[in-house]
Amino acid sequence: MRSMNVAAVQMRSGPEVGANLVAARRLIAEAVSAGAELVLLPEYFAMLGASLSARRAAYEEDGDGAQQRFLAETARAHGIYLIGGCVPLRSSTSGAPEAQRARSACLAYGPDGGRRARYDKIHLFQFAYGEEAYDEAQMIEAGNTPVTFAAPCGRVALSICYDLRFPELYRSFGAVALTVVPAAFTATTGRAHWEVLLRARAIENQCYVLAAGQDGSHMNRHETYGHSMLIDPWGDILSCLPHGEGVVSGTVDPARIEKVRGCLPALRHRRLSGHR
Repeated sequence: MRSMNVAAVQMRSGPEVGANLVAARRLIAEAVSAGAELVLLPEYFAMLGASLSARRAAYEEDGDGAQQRFLAETARAHGIYLIGGCVPLRSSTSGAPEAQRARSACLAYGPDGGRRARYDKIHLFQFAYGEEAYDEAQMIEAGNTPVTFAAPCGRVALSICYDLRFPELYRSFGAVALTVVPAAFTATTGRAHWEVLLRARAIENQCYVLAAGQDGSHMNRHETYGHSMLIDPWGDILSCLPHGEGVVSGTVDPARIEKVRGCLPALRHRRLSGHR
């Protein structure tokens, strides 16, 4: 294993897939020019704020579609690991077109453009507060399997947004070097919980956490929180972008992980049955 430069892209995605991919391509190139070898895009990087019918029209078949081609081609063009925060892959569950659901899939591609991993979001967001109301289960079918993949810095664990509230998922990954959290956290919940949850996942699992957020006002009056960041295994925030489009970058250092785990061997001290 070796140190690896990583970056999170913060976006303000809109309802048009083509325009969002143009923005993502520009920001990925910015991250690569600064030395990034692994780049994380936020949740809903290709579409946010569209109508229900437009969102269903953007569902892709697994292995084929504009968003998947973009990720594969961009990873290969730059020779990087590229993680698409989520791509809506059509569910195999039958149903009328107006009731079709998708899997919200976090897809990781390698420097050769080949897909390294697919993680289907397990925990589906539901929130009601004043005029705000969200229920992802209306359009998304939950996944059920934790996923990691190998990178030069060590194993990388995949999660998406609302997963952040469920520490048992992160425990299930085992001793990983990096956990990624692409998100579209609401401004309301983000102000209250985003940073503390990210730092907790880094501290309790003694790994780096790279979080890529959406930021600002979107077409459906959805307000997202931004604050993309990289956190080290001690819980220190190494880099953060509070607002606006841009890139957060830093280094995942296996020696730092080893030092933290050596000084405070909490992972070895776990006692409850069923843990590894």
